[in-house]
Amino acid sequence: MRKRPLVLAAGFLLTLATAATGWNTAGHMVSGAIAYQVLKVDHPDTVAKVAALLREHPDFETRWKHRLEADYVDAEERDLYLFMLAARWADDARDDRRFYPPDQQRDRWHYINWPIHVSGPAATPPDPNNILRGFAVNAAIVKNAEAAAADRAVALAWVFHLVGDVHQPLHVANLFSADYPTGDRGGNRFFIRARENSSVINLHQFWDDLIIGSGRFQDTRHRAVELRLRPEFERPKLTELETAGFENWAKEGFAVALKHTYREGNLQGSTTRTEAPVLPEDYVKNAKAVGERRIVLAGYRLAAVLHELLR
Repeated sequence: MRKRPLVLAAGFLLTLATAATGWNTAGHMVSGAIAYQVLKVDHPDTVAKVAALLREHPDFETRWKHRLEADYVDAEERDLYLFMLAARWADDARDDRRFYPPDQQRDRWHYINWPIHVSGPAATPPDPNNILRGFAVNAAIVKNAEAAAADRAVALAWVFHLVGDVHQPLHVANLFSADYPTGDRGGNRFFIRARENSSVINLHQFWDDLIIGSGRFQDTRHRAVELRLRPEFERPKLTELETAGFENWAKEGFAVALKHTYREGNLQGSTTRTEAPVLPEDYVKNAKAVGERRIVLAGYRLAAVLHELLR
């Protein structure tokens, strides 16, 4: 792919395009675990409220209960595991029309891809059915004490997931250029190889898988603890936490995508698998550091959202 000039980001709030899943399911579990760890210390009453409501979820008996009662889960860790399962649920349920009715296109709730416009024709107009709308709709249901418990539980699981998704940079950005006149679909059409001998993947998948590959309870639990306890991720050092508001978090993610994911439009990729280039030597290390910070921020912010919604 040709080298791109400096990105023109003006007007990025006006346009979006499609994307795939956010962090892999294990990554979402890590954000749920971090939120649990934070609330267990700061607001244990909120942990109890969240767990009680999630047990009203229509999928609790069929999808979650047997996992919570598995031999490898201690009784005192069941609420932790429930947080982790709730965080990944919106991806697990994608094929269930009870929760993804075709006429509502809820799959679009996972993203709002504002354009990074390098060159070529104007970007496509925005779709208002996006992650901002999905979060607003579900947060309102959770806060409505008059709503049915099952509906509130489903909405709560959506909140878990969307707070995670909005912190994955390729859920809020989409590259438009001469090579991608209709957008790269949040990195899904942008093919690369992480290293010289690596398989070809798309950029979205690369970022999805930065946090952890294993979805085992023990592995994701340990990963959450390890990340939260790192010196560089101590709460006072997470200065981004001063920024409040879901839409502001999305805008923050766009800035991350512009600077780190697409490198101001200069990252080289391919529209075909056969010509996928190798990422720059320092890209993987930098992306991993950025991704880890994003997932820790997601955990802290999810904790704050849950506490606010269930006061």
